[in-house]
This record gives sequence, structure tokens and C-alpha cells, in this order.
Amino acid sequence: MKLVFLCGGIGKRMFPLTEDKFMFKFLGKTILEYQVELAKKAGFKDFVVVGNPLNIERIKEMCKDIDATIEFVIQEEPNGMADAILSAKDVIKSDEIILVNPNDIFDLSVYKKIIGEYKKGNYESYIIGYKVGSYFPGGYLEVNQNNELIKIHEKPGEGKEPSNLVNIVIHLHKNTSPLIEFLEKTKSQKDDIYESAITKMIESDHKIKVVYYDGFWRAIKYPWDMFDVVRYFLGDISTPKISKSAKVSKSAKIYGGVIIEDNVHILENAVIRGPCYIGKNTVIGNNALIWNSTHIGDNCVIGYSTEVKHSYIGDNCWFHMSYIGDSIISDNCSFGAGAVTANFRFDEQPIKVYVKDMKNESGLDKLGVIMGDDCKTGINSCMMPGVRVGPNSIIGPGVILTRDLEPNKMITINEKNYIIKNNEIMLSSEKKKDLMEKLLRHGYGKKD
Repeated sequence: MKLVFLCGGIGKRMFPLTEDKFMFKFLGKTILEYQVELAKKAGFKDFVVVGNPLNIERIKEMCKDIDATIEFVIQEEPNGMADAILSAKDVIKSDEIILVNPNDIFDLSVYKKIIGEYKKGNYESYIIGYKVGSYFPGGYLEVNQNNELIKIHEKPGEGKEPSNLVNIVIHLHKNTSPLIEFLEKTKSQKDDIYESAITKMIESDHKIKVVYYDGFWRAIKYPWDMFDVVRYFLGDISTPKISKSAKVSKSAKIYGGVIIEDNVHILENAVIRGPCYIGKNTVIGNNALIWNSTHIGDNCVIGYSTEVKHSYIGDNCWFHMSYIGDSIISDNCSFGAGAVTANFRFDEQPIKVYVKDMKNESGLDKLGVIMGDDCKTGINSCMMPGVRVGPNSIIGPGVILTRDLEPNKMITINEKNYIIKNNEIMLSSEKKKDLMEKLLRHGYGKKD
């Protein structure tokens, strides 16, 4: 049986985060690496990864050291799940397969459930269903009294759901030949060709069993979904796990489930309260406070007197005397001294965020900035709750950012007037490297 990871799509709701969702790192590994490891624990050895022209080489590089048989397929255009399967038809035809959306986080029991049903049942296909308590923007399952699938309703809209069962893309097909046949002859103006083909297969007497799964599941649909994923990965850690190569000051305090990776430097009077993750080569400065399910990537500097609370921070980010609360900050970002992310509305209402040019409820009463790659803020700047900052943008000194900032822009203040213009400043990675070396030479890396 082959396990097929569908990695060719584009996350339209994740902006300003432009990285493929399965490439986000948690505890030092990408989601796709985690998915392959989980599937191997379930006994799978043969994999197919469907990527797109922009990410396939990175996927191949990431998978080169994985001890498994992996075939790579290119989906030329992001035309949905059906097109991804048809792109791979030459390597999966007539095989038993499990289709997996790698952007969903789940535990090992989901594979045990679907394989268990497959071994004892006589259905042609099996799909995973998950009961939800509130509306989820995905596919919903209509089933009969025998838990057999009648139809998949793709994004029916709130109040129009046929059940409380959400379709999780972990689908087992005993033979892909009929699936491919129906996919090739199904037409639709919507992004629901796969779901429509499944319905036509059922009408042609193809029996599909819905398998209920009640373990952990989180689909990364929006940037703030990453908070739940961090909590999941840190959930089983109750005591500190500190690399032997990490250097921790005697006056620093570390409490609870904290993972500290190789070559991390933690300076005098810093406090880290788990659950938290600190990536490789990161420096935690004097009097810094890191707490409440914070995830910090590699090669970061959390400078003097900075507080980071319940946030996801990418690689190569720098802060100094900042407050970072309930925020998502992508790679290569730099915050000037005194920069603050506001994370709470005065009226204490849930924070709304623009998604695809429409304001969406985040469902969170605390949410800070969502910032793309390669951004920079000046001293004493402030970002209001739920503001999005596009990649390669700059927020000038003293600016209070109350609305989204588009990619490649700079916003500054001149007396009482804000000025927005194209960003023509190129940030130097070599200068950041030199600064890191100077920090280590002047005491950041020294033991007590």
C-alpha cells in the first residue's frame, strides 16, 4: 500500500505567511518530516509526494535522508485534489493507496483506525470522519445508518451542514483505477471535482465506509491555527530537555516542559516557563522572559528584557526590549528596541483578521501581529491586535500600525503624517551574522 501526500496546493488563507504549510517547523522538524515519521511508525514504507514546480526540489532535499521509498510527482498547477491525484496516476494506478493532506495534524491512532477497518471490512474505500462542535470551513460527510458515505458536501456554509462530521483527507482506496476513471470524466466549475467523483462512484454502487476518529486533529487553515499545533507538540513534555551543548547561566531559571536545542545560550536572570521550545543557536538575553507555549526557531536573539508570550517565531529573528504577545512572526524579522505587539482589544471582544480581503473572526480574544518573512520594525513601534504585515516590509520608528501593511512597503511617520512608499532597502544577512559573532565574543556565549 502506498501513502500519497498531497503537497501541491497553495494556502490562500495564510497570508502574510507565504511558506507552504507542511514546511513550517515544529520542534526542529517540518510538518512533512513529522508526517513521514508518523506514517513509518504505522508501518508504511512506500510513499508518493505530489508537489508543485516551486516546492518539489525543496521537498526532495528535505526527504533525501529519510529511510523510505519515496516517489516524487509534480502537479503543474494548483488545481485541487483531483488534479493532484491525476498528476500521480502513472505511479499509483491499480495500487492500494491512502491519500493524506499533510497540513492536518493528527496522531498515530488515525492510521490504526482506518487500517483496522480495512482489514476487517469489505468496502472499496474508507475515509476518516471527525465530529466538530462548531462550523469548520471544509467538507462535511452525509452518512447512512451503517456509517456508509452518501455524499461529501464541500464547504456547505454555516447552518447548511448535513451532519457534524467533517471530512479529514485520510482516504483509503483499495484500487485507484475506478477512482482515476471517475476523476477523469467528472467536470465542475468549483474546486470539488474529487468530492463530485466520489459521489458518482457511490451512485455506481461503490461502497465507502466512514471511520470515526476522535483523537487530536487540527487543520492549519489560518495562521492562528499554529498556536494549537505548538501546544500539541509540546503537550507531553513536563520537565526540561536541555542539550548538552547549550550554555545556561546559573542565575537563569527554567521551569516545566522546556526543550532547549544545541548551542543555545541563556544569559543571566533569563526566565523560561514551559511549555516552550528554543531552537538551535538561539540566544536568550539577560532578564528575558519566555513563557506560555512559545516556539522560537533557530539562530534567533531574544535580547535584553524582551518578553515573548504564547507566540510562534521563525528562524533568524531578533528582538531587544520588546513585548511579543500571541503573535506569529516568520523568518528573518528584526524588532527595534521598545517595539510592542498589542494583543488585546479594549472592549475585550474577539479579534478580527482580514483573510482574502474579508474580515474573519479569529475566535481569539488575544492575538498580536501576523508578520511575513524579512520584515523590520523601528524603535518604539507598535502593532495593533490582529494586524498583518506583508513580507519584506518595514515599520518605521514610533509608528502605531493600526491596519495591514502590504508586502514590500515601508511606513514611516513625519511629524503628524504617515508616509507609505515602496521599500527599496535590502537587508544584509552578512551583517546579522557579524552581529551574532560580536555578541558571542562579548559575553553572550560565556559561562558564569
